[in-house]
Amino acid sequence: MTSLERLEKWYSSHCDGDWEHQGGIKIGTLDNPGWRVTIGLTGTKGENKTLDRIKVERTENDWIHYWVENSKFNAACGPKNLSEVIGIFCEWFDKSA
Repeated sequence: MTSLERLEKWYSSHCDGDWEHQGGIKIGTLDNPGWRVTIGLTGTKGENKTLDRIKVERTENDWIHYWVENSKFNAACGPKNLSEVIGIFCEWFDKSA
């Protein structure tokens, strides 16, 4: 299963008519360039989990930062690291929940 398919499955399993309106998943772009991902954890098994900021710096366009803050999984990454970030979230959630 690809990272995107895993996220789709995770998202579908948490949609209950309420969660997707309050937390949900937000994916946007950065201007440096890159991606920004925010995944709401309130109402999930990961709601009270913590994750200190982790930085992976490979090159100017190959990098990832991710952390949990205010019951949200947050990530920022380079322009070709979105799939990797989604995979990191899925692995973290499966292990932490």
